[in-house]
Amino acid sequence: MNQAVQKSASTAPEATAAAPDQKPGAQRARKRSDKPESRTNDPARTMADIIAVATREFSEKGLAGARIDVIAEAMRTSKRMIYYYFGSKERLYVAVLEHAYGRIRQIETELHLEDLPPEDALRKLVGFTVDYQLANPDFVRLVATENIHRGQYLKQSTAIRQLNVPAIEGLRRLYERGVKAGVFRTGLDMVDLHMSISALSVFNVANRHSFSLIFQRDLESSAALITRRDSIIEMVVRFVRR
Repeated sequence: MNQAVQKSASTAPEATAAAPDQKPGAQRARKRSDKPESRTNDPARTMADIIAVATREFSEKGLAGARIDVIAEAMRTSKRMIYYYFGSKERLYVAVLEHAYGRIRQIETELHLEDLPPEDALRKLVGFTVDYQLANPDFVRLVATENIHRGQYLKQSTAIRQLNVPAIEGLRRLYERGVKAGVFRTGLDMVDLHMSISALSVFNVANRHSFSLIFQRDLESSAALITRRDSIIEMVVRFVRR
């Protein structure tokens, strides 16, 4: 969220101004009821809350259709407060993208793939990717939205590029362990492999409604999801296996 405009909580604008004819005590009570202490004193939490609400708004309506006043209403705050922290609708959108990419990359680092034999580690990574995309359709829609904009806003964020470097390096270490152990074939490109894993995992979410209608299949049943997950893991492993 390095694009966000972070400022001291002590100068943050109030969500609702007190009426001029109120007494000082009433004004203080009004402020306490309209704007919780925790939000006033914790800018990081306020920004995280805004991003959570904005993620839903941007993923459902895209950048063009999303509205700051809808986000403000859901937050029970003012548009002015959101602009105070993020500067503009576009910068809030970039912050949402950064948070979305950061979340999946953070969880990937907690898989402890280095503790597993290479093929088992690859199976775990692919299975995680399938499960994550299925459980987080907001992420898939956000990425689709950004591709509609041809990566225009991703270009504004150096953080997203940096966040994705560990993903490729982690896959490279896993792959090189497999090559050294004699279980993976040589000559594979890690960005290409990462793209293949992502493509197989994202398609299940991005195209499930159209695919289900066209081929008259229930792709969201437990049996269908398990079968598809197993197929994707097996396809990737067989592609990489020596």
